[in-house]
Amino acid sequence: MSIAPKINRRSATGLTAAAALTAWLSRPLNALADEGATGDSPEQTAPPTTDKDSAPTADAQPPKPLPYLDRIGLQLYTLRNQMSQSPEATLEAVAKAGYWQVELMNLDEEAIRIAGIARDHGLAVHSGFLDFNIITDPKRDGVATLDQTLEIAERIGLRHVVFGYIAKNQRDTADKCKAIADSANAAADKTRSAGMRMCYHNHSFEFQPFAVDSGKGKDAKPLNAYDIFIERFDPHQMEFELDVFWAKIGGHDPLEMMRRLAGRISQVHLKDLLSGTPVITDESKVPADAFQELGDGTIDIPAVMRLAKEIGVDECHVEQDQSPAPLDSISQSYQFLASN
Repeated sequence: MSIAPKINRRSATGLTAAAALTAWLSRPLNALADEGATGDSPEQTAPPTTDKDSAPTADAQPPKPLPYLDRIGLQLYTLRNQMSQSPEATLEAVAKAGYWQVELMNLDEEAIRIAGIARDHGLAVHSGFLDFNIITDPKRDGVATLDQTLEIAERIGLRHVVFGYIAKNQRDTADKCKAIADSANAAADKTRSAGMRMCYHNHSFEFQPFAVDSGKGKDAKPLNAYDIFIERFDPHQMEFELDVFWAKIGGHDPLEMMRRLAGRISQVHLKDLLSGTPVITDESKVPADAFQELGDGTIDIPAVMRLAKEIGVDECHVEQDQSPAPLDSISQSYQFLASN
């Protein structure tokens, strides 16, 4: 499948950017983790003006690009079918589309190979998803241990380990979600000790309220899983990777959620939602066309990215769970970001 010609900062900066990226990647992991959301490239300054009403001059600087564009990531789940067929060709296409890093779907031995291929194509790898059962059902047959997974994450050189799902039978009561939050805190503590950070990636099921206990009175408010996680996650250990699509389809304003969790969100997933889509809290019932390329839906993606910078988010990753032409979709989404 062909990729649209690139018009992006990668082609504009050439060898200088490549050298800078190599130098950045060679820095110690702990130093990277301490940088937080300060970014890795110097901030561009706005052109000086002497009169706010004066007309722009011919040599005026172009508008400042969106934050994170110079390190924008792609969650590889978007290209899961292509990755299963040819990781080499797929990752080459991701780099040519303009992306600077990828987020891994899994943390296993194969992920080590995938990360190596990605770096061969100039793509950084800072984040990956662990098997959620490590936290929700660690005694289940075939589930790796947390120590084994963190050892793989260390070998890859990750900064972020993502806890990204909970099965339906594991999340159907408030008490189960409270226990999961406690397990996540313990896992996050181990992750920190290993020099990395753990974050929770939401879907929309977390926003479905649990039934109110009738013994708590008529004024009791129904809790949902996300309320429990916000209250119960240790803010010094367990962070959030906010997926703006799933927050929106779950009935919440992503920008309001970001403000509420300012200082606790380490990563953001950028997706767009088809206009007119109703609130859906069962992820299995979301229609495929609800997932749109960035700029084609109802979410103000540039505003999300600018607010992410303000509240200290480390990374932003594009993701589109469903698309009839995923490689075309990731190129279109990148071009939207580059043009804003």
